[in-house]
Amino acid sequence: MLTGTLTALGGLGLFLLGMSIMTDGLKALAHDRLRMMLARGTRSPASGAVTGAITTAIVQSSSATTVAAVGFVGAGLMTFPQALGVVLGANIGTTITGWLVVLVGFKLKLGLIMLPLILLGVLLRMFGPSRWPAAGLAIAGFGLIFVGIDMLQEGMNVFSEVLTPDVFPPDTILGRLLMVGLGAAVTIVTQSSSAGVAMALTAVNAGNISLAQGLAMVIGMNIGTTATAMLATIGGSVQARRTGVAHLLYNVLAACGEFLMLSPYLWALNRFAPRFEQTEPEIAVVLFHTLFKVLGVAAVLPFTARFARLVIRLVPPRGNPLTQRLDERLTQTPELAVAAVENTIDDLVRHSFDRLAQLLRRQQPQGPFSQAQLHDALRQTEQYLGLFFIAETESSLHRRLAAVVHVLDHLRRLMKRMEESERLALVLDIDDLRPQIETLAATAEQVAAQPTAIDDDALVRYHDEYHQLKDIEKPFREQSIAQAVRGNYDAETVIARADAIRGLRRIGYHVWRIVLHLHGVRHDSA
Repeated sequence: MLTGTLTALGGLGLFLLGMSIMTDGLKALAHDRLRMMLARGTRSPASGAVTGAITTAIVQSSSATTVAAVGFVGAGLMTFPQALGVVLGANIGTTITGWLVVLVGFKLKLGLIMLPLILLGVLLRMFGPSRWPAAGLAIAGFGLIFVGIDMLQEGMNVFSEVLTPDVFPPDTILGRLLMVGLGAAVTIVTQSSSAGVAMALTAVNAGNISLAQGLAMVIGMNIGTTATAMLATIGGSVQARRTGVAHLLYNVLAACGEFLMLSPYLWALNRFAPRFEQTEPEIAVVLFHTLFKVLGVAAVLPFTARFARLVIRLVPPRGNPLTQRLDERLTQTPELAVAAVENTIDDLVRHSFDRLAQLLRRQQPQGPFSQAQLHDALRQTEQYLGLFFIAETESSLHRRLAAVVHVLDHLRRLMKRMEESERLALVLDIDDLRPQIETLAATAEQVAAQPTAIDDDALVRYHDEYHQLKDIEKPFREQSIAQAVRGNYDAETVIARADAIRGLRRIGYHVWRIVLHLHGVRHDSA
């Protein structure tokens, strides 16, 4: 008995170790491709679900897929509803593990054959060049999974006469609910739904539990897996917390639906495919696991936008809404961190330029954010840039970051000019400058409307507008001095007018430089 217990526990440990090692290897092999696949394949919740399922099946980790999706949302490269599609699809992708266990592990008994494969993987990990070490990890992990399955089966078979379905709660409503709780507990303890499903399949295969008990356990495991996701979101960004809550809500709702369909499923099996329950109950379990995950995702996808709005209401943003994208976890992937900063700056430019246009038109600034919030967001963005480093060898990313710093610098100085109310009021009172002021206001409005859509033609136009403003500064000062000589102005007025045109020219200069560097950011990121 002790030997069987130790063998089963060791088998479970090897299975978990194999899954972890294989996932690490696959993620290392597919890291860039994973991000590219998610970014390019997610245009809607439906396409996100397909992409999430495929990506999870490839890397054998729904966590990796979900974390990548959260990163894209945080960086502003993906909307929350699109990310929900990815998360839903990842639920489907995890079912591939069950099929591997049943069709390869149970049917082919590959544990012994996999031992040389494990050695090959270790040798590649130790001595392989370039990307071969990552491939070695994946191969060694793959082999360990099936060695673990063989040991798990061997250990569970020892208990075939002691651990029987009669030991567990009976097949009643209450009994099934208790089995659901047991399945959730197993997943929370092992921190792996794949390991939990493997244990349930092994127990069903060995006759330790009945098919109905196994199905109820799998339902519980779908709930238990949300505990890991919720723990991972503690201290995370608002997007990470929303993803965790969405994962919890969906899995609980899906589990309720699966529980209601358990009896109809068992009836259908007994009516149309009785051999599954009698000779291959493990296939009936994994089929149930897959079928209702697919149906659940298909049922939710049409309502993804509404579901996303519900989650957003349940998890409102904290702190300054303008800096919600600046998640410290993104700094581990500098490309995502830079993208987060770029999208934050787009918002800052949009609201700052909109405020500038209103000021130039003598309007009381109105908008969702105050000047203090804009300053706070600017400060937080500058602090965020100090959390990561980009080597000069990464030329494109390095240029994007340099352009971002230029934008921040000019944006801070522009906002300071906008706060000089007396000087600005004096500028607006000079009728001779009205055409230039109107042109600058129109430019600010255009950039505020679409800061990401500055093309080469617009860039040339904004450049010419600034230089026209610059060219009139000296003649304007000389004309003011001439008016003073004629006695039309006193010296104080001349100095004030000179200061006013200088201030307007500097506002125009900062606007032009911000537009120029924004264009540089988008050109390098394209």
